[in-house]
Amino acid sequence: MQSLLGLSAALDRILAVFGKIGAWAGFLLIIAVCVDVVTRYFGVPKPFGWNSTQLQESEYWLHTFLFALMIGYAYRHQAHVRIDLLRDNFPTRVKYLVEMVGIAIFLFTYSLLGAWYTFKYARSSFIEQEMSKSTIGLSDIWIVKSALVAMFVLMGIAAISQFIKALAGYRGVLPEGMVAETLGSEG
Repeated sequence: MQSLLGLSAALDRILAVFGKIGAWAGFLLIIAVCVDVVTRYFGVPKPFGWNSTQLQESEYWLHTFLFALMIGYAYRHQAHVRIDLLRDNFPTRVKYLVEMVGIAIFLFTYSLLGAWYTFKYARSSFIEQEMSKSTIGLSDIWIVKSALVAMFVLMGIAAISQFIKALAGYRGVLPEGMVAETLGSEG
């Protein structure tokens, strides 16, 4: 079980790297929105020779990268929505079981299906060399569509990591300090 917990820790480190990249996308998004507002309302020239359409499209690209790259990190840190009305009253061992069943039936399945379909979506965009609907917009739309594939892959990685921790908790070998990051703040 310790080797599986080591794998979970390695997966968590991968999620942390992508989470940091996603956080930078959020920072760049703030800058892009501020530049867009300043250039639009004060008549300041756009940077990099961009036009308004390209700047606005970069905003939705950065927004996509923010969410796509942060989702696994957020799940790993219990920042997702839970409906714990019933689960909070269960014994800890049952909570681990509910977590494992939920991950196996719902989250991992959703991640696999999402990755499969978004891969086809991004691949089609790449093959067709899809560009912005606007003639003056950004090219290579497959890049932002590929972020959706990454999102589902990162969700799958987070699901595997959390499943391992829940299994360790169910078996009674999860270190006490990892209970909150596996079951939420109360454990």
